[in-house]
This record gives sequence, structure tokens and C-alpha cells, in this order.
Amino acid sequence: MSAIDLHTKPFNQETITKLEIFERYAQAWLPTFVMRPGSGTELCIFDFFAGTGYDINGVPGSPIRFLRTIQEHRGNMFNKKMQVSLYLNEYEPNKKLQNKFIQLKTSCEQFLAAHPGLEQIAKIEYSNEDCETLFPKLLPIIAKFPSLVYLDQNGIKFADEKYFLALEKTTTTDFLYFLSSSYFWRFGETEEFKKHLLIDMDEAKRNPYKHIHRNVLNQLRKKLPTSSKLKLYPFSIKRDPNIYGIIFGAKHPRAVDKFLTIAWGKNIMNGQANFDIDDDLPPTQMELFSDRKPNKIESFQSEVRRKVLAKELTNNKQLFDFTLEQGHIGSHAAVVLKRMKADKEVQYDSRSPLVNYESAYKNSKIVNFVVVGKKC
Repeated sequence: MSAIDLHTKPFNQETITKLEIFERYAQAWLPTFVMRPGSGTELCIFDFFAGTGYDINGVPGSPIRFLRTIQEHRGNMFNKKMQVSLYLNEYEPNKKLQNKFIQLKTSCEQFLAAHPGLEQIAKIEYSNEDCETLFPKLLPIIAKFPSLVYLDQNGIKFADEKYFLALEKTTTTDFLYFLSSSYFWRFGETEEFKKHLLIDMDEAKRNPYKHIHRNVLNQLRKKLPTSSKLKLYPFSIKRDPNIYGIIFGAKHPRAVDKFLTIAWGKNIMNGQANFDIDDDLPPTQMELFSDRKPNKIESFQSEVRRKVLAKELTNNKQLFDFTLEQGHIGSHAAVVLKRMKADKEVQYDSRSPLVNYESAYKNSKIVNFVVVGKKC
């Protein structure tokens, strides 16, 4: 299966969705380190499939979006003497003339020229190599500095689990990995696929096709060491019959919280797809008088209430951790505790249950939940 050239036509809406998530996460990631005391002076962003910088209509690709993000924080970074090393790779297999790589350099150089002073804090390292050979060369740098890594599967071999397992061993690395998940449904049992990523396709196909990205991610989770702190989260993207998707990975709860906030911002129904993956849309008129199944948020909130009443979740930190584990954001859980307090099911000494990262982790503000009754 050959690689796909995405730059011979305009970005489609699904590609733009991916790029927007990539950019918004970079916008959330960068100031975390810029404003944190003692975070060092160098940050790194790696884009192993950087493209040309723009599509044929001038819509920015990931490299230009990263440069825009760095430009937004240029003042604070300059004052703190911080630098972002941006590693951009673009390689066209079996082509003598690497036109896309040339376009990439031109696009970035023109952007830097149009923004004087940016080159003082944005150091670009260009490469024109196969990702399979480049990745191990850059891995020591990824492991050394706070890093944001973007991988974009463009061909079967780049779905290899070795990338996940190598990144799992690093300590301050967040990554977003874009996969053509529908390929697994169609070709996952072929030898070509198995030599790069061996997954149980019978298990992967037990759920409907639209869940294939989630199912692939669940199998990748099983390949992580049992002691791993790495958390993986999916965001499925549908285009016509094909399912693509982002896999986000990070070890720090703040990073997870930021990604989930972005994902739920893209789809307030499920936070995991650009379509109705869990059948959460309001019922049709004919279904109005039948029993309606709870939607994803309602099911989660029912489970929160049950666990609080069962004293399995007794404070805001435990609840925040559970919320992230379930792929939700703090506001989904906080509203449950507020309602339970109003109904005199629980009591806590705070105006808010403080189910957020700043309270539970950054400020170590623990709010204990005391069960005082149960509504009949």
C-alpha cells in the first residue's frame, strides 16, 4: 500500500479537524512550560511528516501552525530566554527530487522573514529522511527535553508499535499520532500489517466498524508495560466510509486534562469523534415515547453519583482522576456533586467541589465528600 500525497489538492474538512486539534494542543502545551518556574530553557516540537507548510489554497499545515503558536508567546519566551527547537521532517520515498521538502523550507523561511525576531526563539532543524531511520536518531533529544511529538501514519510501516513503546519510556513527552484506522479493519490480518503491528482482529471487530479507532487504541494499551503511567486517548474522525483518528498520549494529568478539554470542545456530545459515534443525538419524533438510553455524559454522571454514595470516591482528587480515566472533563463531574449537595446527599466544605487540575494537583486543595443521605 503506497503512501498518500495529501498536498496535490486542498485539505479536506477531516484533515483540517486534525490540524486544528494539533494546533490547539500546541497552544495549550507551550505556555505550560513557558510560565512554569524551573522548566528549563529549551522545548522541542517534532513533526515527522511535516508536509509543505500550506495546501494548494494556502491553508496552513502543521509547521506554520506551530510557528504561529510560538509567535503568540514570543514575548514571554524572549523574557525568559527560552527557545523552541522545531524539528521538521518531510520525505517522499522513491523520488530523486524532494519537491515537498523544498516547499517546506521555503514556507517556513518566508514565515520567519515576515515575523522579525521569531528566529531568535524558534530554531528550525530540517530533515529529509525516512521516519523509520530518523526517529531513533531524534529519540535521545525527545527523551532529554520537554517534547511534543507529532506522528502521522502515511503508509503501513508507520503504524508500528515501536514508536509508542519508545515514547512510553520518556518522561516529559506528549504525542499525537494520526492513524488511518479503517486500514486495520480492511487489512489488519495481512502479513504486511502484522509485521508492523500485531493486533487481535477478531476482538477489534466485535464492535461496529465506527468504533475501529477505539478498538485499535484499546489493543495498543495492552502492549504497554503494566507499570506504565502513559495514558492514551482517542479522537475518531470520519470521512465518507473511512475512519481515521488521533491517538493522544501523555503521562501528566495536566496534559491529559488539556487534551480532553480540546476534544470535548470539538464535540460536546462525546469528546471522542467528529461524528455521533455513541448514538447520542436526540431521539426522533417516533422515539419520543419510548425509553431513551442515557447519553455518554449522563451515563458517566450516574456512575459518579453511584461511586460517591458507595464511598468509592471520597474527595475531589479521586474524582478528578476518575474523570480523566473515563475520558471526561471536570465540569461533567462537578455538576453531579453540586446537585448531590443541593439534594442533601453529600456535604463538603467548599462552594465548589473543585474537580479540576489546579485545585486537585497544582494547589493541593483537597475537598472531602461526606455522604449524609440518599435520595429515594
